[in-house]
Amino acid sequence: MKSLRHAVALLVPALIALGTAMALLVFSVARRVVIPARRPADTEILAVDTGAQTIELTRTPDTELPGRYGLFTSGTHGYVKLGAVLGADATTVRRKLLTQIEPGSQVDRSAAFSGWYYSTPSELHLPWENVLIGSPAGPCPAWLFSAESTTWVIQIHGRGVTRAECLRAVPVLHAAGFPNLVVSYRNDGEAPRSRSGAYALGAHEWRDVDAAISFARRRGAERVILMGWSMGGAVALQTAVNSGNRDRIAGLILESPVVDWRSVLRFQAREAGMHAPLPDLAMSALSLPLTARLSGADGAIPFDSLDMVARADELSVPILILHSDDDGFVPADASHALQAARPDLVTMPAFSVARHTKLWNYDEAGWSAAITDWLAEQGLSASA
Repeated sequence: MKSLRHAVALLVPALIALGTAMALLVFSVARRVVIPARRPADTEILAVDTGAQTIELTRTPDTELPGRYGLFTSGTHGYVKLGAVLGADATTVRRKLLTQIEPGSQVDRSAAFSGWYYSTPSELHLPWENVLIGSPAGPCPAWLFSAESTTWVIQIHGRGVTRAECLRAVPVLHAAGFPNLVVSYRNDGEAPRSRSGAYALGAHEWRDVDAAISFARRRGAERVILMGWSMGGAVALQTAVNSGNRDRIAGLILESPVVDWRSVLRFQAREAGMHAPLPDLAMSALSLPLTARLSGADGAIPFDSLDMVARADELSVPILILHSDDDGFVPADASHALQAARPDLVTMPAFSVARHTKLWNYDEAGWSAAITDWLAEQGLSASA
């Protein structure tokens, strides 16, 4: 009996410690979901040839992609543009530099590969202006590329990035005659910060986009097309079902969108080597007000409301989904499921190889044609 009491005395603190450790791990995972983080380094610069203007990177599924891209680094150049792949072996890839790097420039080894390509609106050589949109979060900066049409496009960037992500789409939409309003939203590093500074995964951010629709209406817009990138797709979908301006929304263009957060977070957890039930426990923590706040959020995340496959019947406008089947970050399964649920509304041309939010980079002609063809099919002309 004495030995049993001794064993229990050792076991109970161990179980409490195990439970505490598990709780801390769950909160840590949940926090990573909602707290904005710096762009992670995902490749290394191995060599720069300033004579040939080439750069050698560690080979990854992204850095080996054909097309035009960007690279965030530090040193003399914070951001450089990359062109064609010139050569590759099992571990490295050599690409053409499209940003001139002079001899003697310092370029640090750590880097982040990007699909942005354009980093500022002036690079598009189109007339634009800075505007402020008064949203419930406060004044949100935006770029307005003007055109004559009363149908506007409002672009919404994704998680962990800023509105520069959207610049790739401006030329094709401007050429079609549409004004482009490229917006920011709360906690993205440019717009005002909420109390916690955390993302609500679209559950609150849509209100800032709703304010952008009201801004566009005051400037003469009669209809709007929402274009959302990655998490911006989730924000666009929430705007489409919740906005008081939803009768003015004529269509949605969704680029590599989050359609259902549960499927995305489970996929990302598997890719990170996490095992069940950890991702579901983290989402459960985010679903309850108290544990959501302990995880860093302003309040509970309504995952049921953010599941737009389950809410497909509430959608009422035509939708174009541009999603690579090997996205690698936001799986295309929910996009296909939404198309299957609403074939009357959803058009989803086939794309592969391009990975996450890099369809323009990989196949600019095919991506642009998909947009212009869909606009024509839906009767969304710039003359209206």
